[in-house]
Amino acid sequence: MPANPPMTAAFALEIHGLAKRFDRPAVDGLELAVRAGEFYALLGANGAGKTTSLRLVAGLLRPDAGSISVFGVDALADPVAAKRLMAWVSEEPMIYDRLTPLEYLEFVAGLWGIDAATAEARARDLLGWLGLEAQAEQRCESFSKGTRQKVALAGALVHEPRLIILDEPLTGLDAAAARQVKTVLRERVRAGASVVMTTHILEVAERMADRIGVIAGGRLIAEGTLEELRIQAGHSGSSLEDTFLALVGREAEAA
Repeated sequence: MPANPPMTAAFALEIHGLAKRFDRPAVDGLELAVRAGEFYALLGANGAGKTTSLRLVAGLLRPDAGSISVFGVDALADPVAAKRLMAWVSEEPMIYDRLTPLEYLEFVAGLWGIDAATAEARARDLLGWLGLEAQAEQRCESFSKGTRQKVALAGALVHEPRLIILDEPLTGLDAAAARQVKTVLRERVRAGASVVMTTHILEVAERMADRIGVIAGGRLIAEGTLEELRIQAGHSGSSLEDTFLALVGREAEAA
């Protein structure tokens, strides 16, 4: 592969040579490509660089080096155009407590320039898909973390992004809420969107992801389908947990 392959819209996300340093390298020359219409799970131990990598893609941090392309748009040269194509959902839901879910979604839609009638229709559809109809007119300040996370996800999806980036979106959700979120994400992928998600719940990655990437020390150390990862780890037929631990353990021994 060339050192700097051309960025194309055939990929939802392309990352080349991405680097970010704090007191130590958090992301260290990361190379990553996510295909259009793909559900991609990014796995790694705490401190491996997952969240920093996604925050760089979302434009919340500026990289020290490297390039980021979203459907062929250079996210560093034209961050506004790139952000129009993507959504970011963090582990800690960030919503406006004094608004109702319906008001919040209509407000976010307005920021994207969506007309009022379309905004309301999309908002009500999202609230329905996520089981939030009963809370649609209640202020968000009284909601549990799981309900807040669903409202935050709805807000991220209201402008119909083509790339959805989620950092531990299921943390703190009960089984019913987690199922609703997973159902919405599957529907979006079926409709042609791409999803990149970090999760510590390996069963979710095993069931939902088309491909899985394993990150350690800010670098991608393995990537592929579960079966391809098993082959790389030399653990045919093993669970994702065993495969993941084998890959990370081998990398630690080599460091």
